[in-house]
Formats: sequence, C-alpha cells, structure tokens
Amino acid sequence: MFDSLSDKLQDIIAKTAGQKELTQDNMQEALREIRRALLEADVNLRVVKAFISNIKDKAEGENVLQGVNPSQQLVKIVHDELIELLGKEVSPLDFSGRPNLIMMLGLQGSGKTTSSAKLAVKLKKENRNPLMVACEVYRHADITQLKALGEQIGIEVYSEDSKDVQAIIQNAINYANENGFNTLILDTAGRLQIDTEMMAELLLIDRIFHPAEKLLVVDSMTGQEAVNVAENFDAQLGVTGLVLTKLDGDSRGGAALSVVYCTHKPIKLTGTGEKLNALEDFYPERMATRILGMGDIVSLVERAQEVFDEKTAKEMEKKMAKAKFQDTLKNGLTGVATVGKKIVDTAGDGAAAAISKGKEQLDKANQKKDEALSSQQMVDILDVCYDKALQGIPKVSKSVDELAEDYSCLLYTSPSPRD
Repeated sequence: MFDSLSDKLQDIIAKTAGQKELTQDNMQEALREIRRALLEADVNLRVVKAFISNIKDKAEGENVLQGVNPSQQLVKIVHDELIELLGKEVSPLDFSGRPNLIMMLGLQGSGKTTSSAKLAVKLKKENRNPLMVACEVYRHADITQLKALGEQIGIEVYSEDSKDVQAIIQNAINYANENGFNTLILDTAGRLQIDTEMMAELLLIDRIFHPAEKLLVVDSMTGQEAVNVAENFDAQLGVTGLVLTKLDGDSRGGAALSVVYCTHKPIKLTGTGEKLNALEDFYPERMATRILGMGDIVSLVERAQEVFDEKTAKEMEKKMAKAKFQDTLKNGLTGVATVGKKIVDTAGDGAAAAISKGKEQLDKANQKKDEALSSQQMVDILDVCYDKALQGIPKVSKSVDELAEDYSCLLYTSPSPRD
C-alpha cells in the first residue's frame, strides 16, 4: 500500500540533504513536489492545501538539530503532519449497550458484508461473543453470502424471511439476550448509490435502536469518491467511524489521507487482505511511518530533539541559578551596607575612618543592585570585608592577632579540670 506515494516522498526528502537549515528557498521546490505527489495519489485538494501549509509553517526557519541533517528533520515534520492527517490517535470501538450494537453501513461493492464477517472474527478473538444479523431484505444473495461466511468462520448468523428490518433487529436482540451473545453486528442493506429510501431506513434503525457504533465501510480504491460517500453518509446519519477496505491493494492512498480530514471522523478499522482475519485496528502513527518508510530516521530526530531540549533545560537552569546567586549576593551586600551604616552612626569618627573604604564599595554595590555585578566587583568587595575582619574595627572589634593573644592567655590561666 502507498508504494507510489512513499517512493516519491522519499525521493523529495532526499533532495534536501546537505542544507544547513530549512529555508524558504530550499523548501519551495520540495513543497511543490510534495503537493504534486499528493495530488497524483488522489488526495483531496482541500487536504493537500492544508497539509502543505502546515509543513511550510513548521519547516521554514527551523534550526537543524545537532546530529541530524535537514532532510532527516523534514522527515520528522512530514511524519508528524501525516499523523495529524490520519487522526492522531487510535480510536477504539465503543462496546456500550447490552447487547452492544454495531451498525455496518456502505454501498454495494464496498466490502461491507465481508467486513462484517471479519469484524466478527476479530471480536471473537478478543473474547466477545458476536452474532451477525442479516438486515439486507432486498437482495437475497447478500443474506446467502453472510450465512456462508458465518459457516466458514464458525459464527452464527441471525436472519428471517421478512421485509420488516425493525422487527428482524428486535427479534435478533431478544435472541441474543436469551443465548448469551453480547455483540450484534448489523449488516444493513447496500445500494449502488445513496438514495432517499436507503437513508430513511438507516435513520429509522438508528433512532429506534441507538447503536453504539455506526461504521461506514469505504472502498479505499475509489480515491476521492470515497470522500464524497463518507461526507454524504456522515451528513445524513452521523457515522461514528470508518472502515477502509482493500487498503492492501491501494498503492496511492488518497482515500486514507483524505477521509478523516474531510469528515472529522476516525478510521477505526482497515482491511488489509482477502483473508477473514485480515482486519486490523487503525494506528495513525504506524501508518504515517509506513508511508514514509523512514521509521529509523524519525526515531533519530526524536532523540536529537530530546537531547536538544535537555541541553536547553540545563542552560536555563544555570542561568536561573546564576541570576539567583547574583540577587542573593546583592541583597546580602545591601544588608551589610545597612549594618555598616549603623556601626558608623554608633561607633564614632574612629570607626567611620576605619571602614570608610569598605563603605564606599558597599555603597557602590547598593546603587547598582539592579545591575549584574561583575566578577571583579565581587572580588573587591570581598577583599575589603576580609581585610577588616583581619585588622579589626577600632572601638568595635579587635584584630585577629589580638583575639589569638587573648585566647592564648585564657588557655594558660584557666584552672585544670583536675583542680
């Protein structure tokens, strides 16, 4: 699947290798080629315009991360946008209701009946007990096909020889409750095209039974026509999710890349083969990686981004710590200056002369408390404080030498503990 689109995108991205950064000049040609590749893949024009615009906004001016080149970084940008386009996250089925009702919708030839059987196989593997209900009352061949599929997979099919669809579904619900089935898969009638009678019947089923899921089965091989069908069904019925069939045979991928954006409804399941176990949950991230075929490069860029973010965080931490230290030092010096002023006021002219030099330095620091202190200023201030601590302040404190002499005398004149 997506073989053609995948090859073209890889070739386009490879051409950006060797650039120092992603600029408007070196991106213009790449975006033009990506646009052409998407249109050739039968992607809806609205989707293409939005996709290209988002890539352009994210790519231009983007700094190239250390350890990756621009082409690798472009892979990550395109990969992320593909994920957005495909629905971001996995959308699981809603199993509310007792019994749970899943209404399968779609045109003839979309693979609706086969998808119903595939879904039954999938649910049985997940330890649910499904019952398939034949709600096609106009084409007996569809009922026969569903019964044949049921026998093949070993899952019961409920059917009646009646034209009353509402009665069939109600009787199937009663049968399910009596026999322990917890999920009913309603294989509704298909048409060659959407018509008023078809929609009226489906709307009546929805209003009476309120199914938890209304899954529209879409043939991915029909390209943009799949988008038109999905938009019509959703506008009239309000589908809850999409099932894309024949995805394994669609080398272009236009339907998958368009239908979510145009309907705002998630792709829940995809048919990836003819076998009855070939129905998978849809993972947007895995599909994006498959389209680009560059999962290892995406991982490389993600790791580079983590390293970049970690490095930036550490640098910010250092800056914050430095700023905090400077603020603390300035506040401390301001406090010292205040204390020094009080000493001057109380100690007299002798003390004022002794600490005048230190006061001058402190006053300068106080005047510049809103500015970052240089290393030399810090050293000068600390030198003055250290000098006054050693020499002492007259009438306030003794010098270190005087304090040592007093301590020595005290040591020799103190009585012994034995005395």
